[in-house]
Amino acid sequence: MQPREVHRIRGELGAEAAAAEYDAELQDAQLDLVLLGIGADGHTASLFPDQPTLDERSRRAIPAEAKLEPFVDRVTLTVRALCSAPDVLFLVTGEQKAEAVGRAFGRPPDPRTPASLIRSASGRTRLVADVTAASRLVG
Repeated sequence: MQPREVHRIRGELGAEAAAAEYDAELQDAQLDLVLLGIGADGHTASLFPDQPTLDERSRRAIPAEAKLEPFVDRVTLTVRALCSAPDVLFLVTGEQKAEAVGRAFGRPPDPRTPASLIRSASGRTRLVADVTAASRLVG
């Protein structure tokens, strides 16, 4: 089955221009599924802990400063855009992610753990994690 639409981020334009173009392209788009991972620091997409990018509410795509390698221009969807999908799925593996998974899914939302801020506004949010990544979850 082919996707109905593919919206590629044209990173070769540079972060500012690519983000502006992508934001405009997504204005009328509806995301059906968001598939995300979680970094050991709790970041997701290129939304890093305690960054001003977490507060953006008017745009869907923005430039983001790389806080981890590779230190390259980045474009990311915003919290608002990611939460707009009816299905949000986190796929996480590895012991090095256990603490971040525990913070993201076992505690209240916190900008120190951006993954904790991403929850579907209209549907469901799921976590698929291996035993080691899920080891800090209670219950």
